[in-house]
Amino acid sequence: MNLASPFKSTSTRTFLVIPVLLLAVEWLLRREQLQLQPFGVPLLIWGYLQYRLSGMYRTRLGGGGPGFRNPPERLVTSGIFAFTRNPMYLGHLLFLAGLALTLQSYIGAALLLLHIPWYQSRVTRDEDRLRGLFGAEFLDYTRRVKRWIPYAV
Repeated sequence: MNLASPFKSTSTRTFLVIPVLLLAVEWLLRREQLQLQPFGVPLLIWGYLQYRLSGMYRTRLGGGGPGFRNPPERLVTSGIFAFTRNPMYLGHLLFLAGLALTLQSYIGAALLLLHIPWYQSRVTRDEDRLRGLFGAEFLDYTRRVKRWIPYAV
């Protein structure tokens, strides 16, 4: 197995690799002072479930596969996709925020901040592809539904 392969999958990286490595680093740095804070746990759960459930919903209604290697066959605009165009990516960011809070980790907060522009760039590319696939239907959708936060951004 190639060592770089776990880092290729965004979901594996976010929900497995980063938490394990961050916990290890924080334990090495703080040992006895490391205390898990329960107030971050709801964001961990929310972020993961939002990613997982919205992905299953998109695949069921839109066809295609995970990621953009197998693009959707139909545009999904109902369910959570009626409130935010990128619930799966938003789930990643919510999970990373919950991780930083749960571990009270400045490194975790830095990882979250580094991922925000990365996801913004990825969303821009994905939306360009969706515009190419679905044309006017997608443009109408972008006028009605915010990219990230419902009714805000």
